[in-house]
Amino acid sequence: MGGLTKGYILARLGMFFLTIWLGSTIIFIIPRLAPGDPVAAMVSRLQAQAGHVAGSAEMIEAWRARFGLDQPLLIQYLSFVRNSLTFNLGYSLASFPSRVEDLVARALPWTVGLLMIATVISFILGNIVGAVLAWGRTPQFWRALLPFTLVFTSIPFFMLGILFIYLFGFGLGWFPISGAYGRWIEVGFNWPFIQSVIHHGTLPALSIVVASMGFWALGMRGMMVTTSGEDYMVLADAKGLKPSRIFLRYAMRNAILPQVTALALSIGSIAGGSLLVEYLFGYPGMGYLLYLGIVNSDFTLIQGIVFFIIVGTALAALLIDLIYPLLDPRITYQKR
Repeated sequence: MGGLTKGYILARLGMFFLTIWLGSTIIFIIPRLAPGDPVAAMVSRLQAQAGHVAGSAEMIEAWRARFGLDQPLLIQYLSFVRNSLTFNLGYSLASFPSRVEDLVARALPWTVGLLMIATVISFILGNIVGAVLAWGRTPQFWRALLPFTLVFTSIPFFMLGILFIYLFGFGLGWFPISGAYGRWIEVGFNWPFIQSVIHHGTLPALSIVVASMGFWALGMRGMMVTTSGEDYMVLADAKGLKPSRIFLRYAMRNAILPQVTALALSIGSIAGGSLLVEYLFGYPGMGYLLYLGIVNSDFTLIQGIVFFIIVGTALAALLIDLIYPLLDPRITYQKR
């Protein structure tokens, strides 16, 4: 990474923090544009459950003061920015006295363990399928078979989830249809718990992999077509290099750069895009937690989840940009 300059690193770090600030400002404003009062909505839910809540008006005023919602909007914004810098995201409106960072900490491992792994598997399989489809020396049998892997590309995650629940859950009974692990399984680093997590996570992961694999395959196929006629490909073939070396080191290595960028940018959409998948399967991840925050008008919870998504996306984009020279030695950040 000798071409990486100090000025470039500082510029990228500045863009990193600017992205987080702009994103945080947007997620602070958008929930407050929605009609209604989240504290009043919470008290209304209590009244619906209990039939009557004494002193509801006084309770609303006390809770608004407790969460700082009675302060001017600018004061609320400055407090939000200050707390975000220290990852002090406050209390959940709907799950008080639980703190937002504690709720996110419990949901984040499930999202990373299931959805991010499913995305990486989809990325790897999709790029391999796309590269093989575009490779001129692929046997005709595989050329005819591989397009069937792209059939489900236009189907949303949650639609495939419903189909898989019906076929493999209710129909064949191979997999459970909800939850992250068995009810009577002891939680911990032991084989029964790991086996139960894998068993429960297969269907939601499969719905994401099958639905998104075609996106990566089509993108990789297009990039492979553009690199097939490049001079370095012709030279490698003329030098008599092995076809496997040409395919991996010359064709795929150069075609995969835009795909890696798209992978980094897609990390931010993992929690949001999987919201309905986690809801369908009752999976306790970030997407399901975000759904609960939206349904309950929980401002602090929504802000906390989206803040983590923004930080993760910006960090992934920063890291990808910094390691580009390792993927392609032609890329340099030195001034010429």
